[in-house]
Amino acid sequence: MGDGGGWRPDPFPPALRDFVSAVVGDDGSCENVSEYIRDLFRRDKEMAEQVAFNRSKAGWTHAFATPDDTCQPLTAAEVIARNRA
Repeated sequence: MGDGGGWRPDPFPPALRDFVSAVVGDDGSCENVSEYIRDLFRRDKEMAEQVAFNRSKAGWTHAFATPDDTCQPLTAAEVIARNRA
């Protein structure tokens, strides 16, 4: 049964708790733990967006690296027919 909100084990090892304490508070870069967590989420999102952008950029770079003399003009009907095959 529940203990009514009594003692709970600390899920963080001391080294991690000490690190977060150094980042949060008067001497840290964040005012509180919630702000620190939001900042981590924002940075993680930015990193994921940068990875996606770099993948897209690599694909476009490869596509545009094709020499123009290997391309041939096609009509819309020819493109549609080619894609149906």
